Amino acid sequence: MKQHFLIAVLMVCIWMVLGATHVEANEHPRATIGFIDRDGHDVGAGVLIDGPHGVLIDLDLHGLPPGRRAIHVHAIGTCDDPDEGFVASGGHLNPEGRKHGLMNPEGPDNGDLPNLIVREDGTVQVELFTQLVSLQGAPGRPAMLDYDGAALVIHAQRDDHYSQPIGGAGPRIACGVIHADE
Repeated sequence: MKQHFLIAVLMVCIWMVLGATHVEANEHPRATIGFIDRDGHDVGAGVLIDGPHGVLIDLDLHGLPPGRRAIHVHAIGTCDDPDEGFVASGGHLNPEGRKHGLMNPEGPDNGDLPNLIVREDGTVQVELFTQLVSLQGAPGRPAMLDYDGAALVIHAQRDDHYSQPIGGAGPRIACGVIHADE
C-alpha cells in the first residue's frame, strides 16, 4: 500500500513540475514567421521563442532546393521585393559591426546562424538556437522586433561560417518577416 501511495505522490509531483514548466514556457515572448520564395510562393513557417539566454527558432519549410543552405537574421523586416532578391531586408542584424561567421575569430555577427539541411524532397524541420539576438532586446543581444523589424533569409548556397561578407552563401532564395505573436 505504501508503494502505491508513494507512486501517486511522485506522479502528482511530476505533473506539478511539468505543468509549471508548460506555463513558464508559454510566458516567453513569441513571434511567428512565414516564408516566401522568389516567385512569391509560400515555402513554410516558423515560431521564434525568446528565452533568458537566446532565441529558439522552430522552422517547418518546404519547396526549397535540396542541400545545405545558409540562413541569416537580416536587419529589416521586409520581404516585399522577391523580384529583386529580397535585398530590401538589408544586411545582417549587426549593430556592433562584427565580422561574419560563426567560426570567425573576429565574429560572429548577430545575424549568423547554422546552415539548414534541406532534404531531397525540399523539406526542412529544424530547431535552431541562437544566443546572438533577442525578440525584444536584451543585454548584448539586439532586438529583432525593433522599429524596423527583422527577417530570416535563406540563401542559395551553404555558409562557410568564415568568408566575408556572407560566408559564400550566394543569392537570397527565400525570406520571412518576423512578426510579434499577439
